Amino acid sequence: MTPVLAIHGGAGTITRAALSPEQERGYHEALDYVLQGGQRILEHGGSALDAVTEAVFRLEECPLFNAGKGSVFTHAGTHELDASIMDGSTLAAGAVACVKSLRNPILAARRVMEDGRHVLLVGEGAEAFARAAGLDTVPPDYYFTEARYAQWQRALAEGRSGLLDHDAQTLAAEPLDADTKMGTVGAVALDARGNLAAATSTGGVTDKRVGRVGDSPLIGAGCYANNRTAAVSCTGSGEMFIRMLAAYDVSALMEYRALSLAHACAVVVMEKLPAIDGRGGLIAVDAQGNVCMPFNTEGMYRGEARTGGPRLTAIYR
Repeated sequence: MTPVLAIHGGAGTITRAALSPEQERGYHEALDYVLQGGQRILEHGGSALDAVTEAVFRLEECPLFNAGKGSVFTHAGTHELDASIMDGSTLAAGAVACVKSLRNPILAARRVMEDGRHVLLVGEGAEAFARAAGLDTVPPDYYFTEARYAQWQRALAEGRSGLLDHDAQTLAAEPLDADTKMGTVGAVALDARGNLAAATSTGGVTDKRVGRVGDSPLIGAGCYANNRTAAVSCTGSGEMFIRMLAAYDVSALMEYRALSLAHACAVVVMEKLPAIDGRGGLIAVDAQGNVCMPFNTEGMYRGEARTGGPRLTAIYR
């Protein structure tokens, strides 16, 4: 069994005309850097849990993606971040939501999981827990980028609430400046011991209501891992993924209907989500190391790396 890592950086209407060659190269380089970290852990015998933690940590540190640095603005001009992680070998899980001062929400989610008393902590309670665990905190302006601010200002001016990130990119639009990008990030992995793990993180949707929580920190909706089936991380219209329990549904179709990973992912992403106007995609890896990265939008930032093999990144279909 060859360990493998897959990552995503959001889905949406991503056209070749929207990105200059330099911008496109920047995204590929960023995705490759993220894959390097997780691949190195797996090549040295590390766990799937450590690999997805490192990958999402790197995605949160990169302002190209809507998680951690570069997160979108709420309607009130603040930032509220969410993250989750799950260990497929034990079904242990941890998550945080609506945090405003944590540099890396995925590390807080990991600590919640390791503490074991709870699965999901929110707001001030999650931040106090993270500070007590010694995790880095940041001032509100840490998350700020000019592109996200301009995006928020347009949303306010046009009265458009709850915008996603990667849609409607035009020749004049910067990749970061796209008004409706589905900007969740995530990672899934299989390690040499056959264990699976998944992690997901997001800044949410532009101009969202304060206190809004999407699918990303909800186990079974935006993140799920079970050694019997698969590890899954989702990105897209969060409310629809919540209603569909999209991540868990992939696992359930495999376990209860004996579908392959590819078939289960196709049913969820190409049939069940579109039936309720759910747009986006997911990444998944099963217990045999098969990887599936379907999306029902024009593109999804994504990548895959196996130990001892090349790192592959992609944006378009």
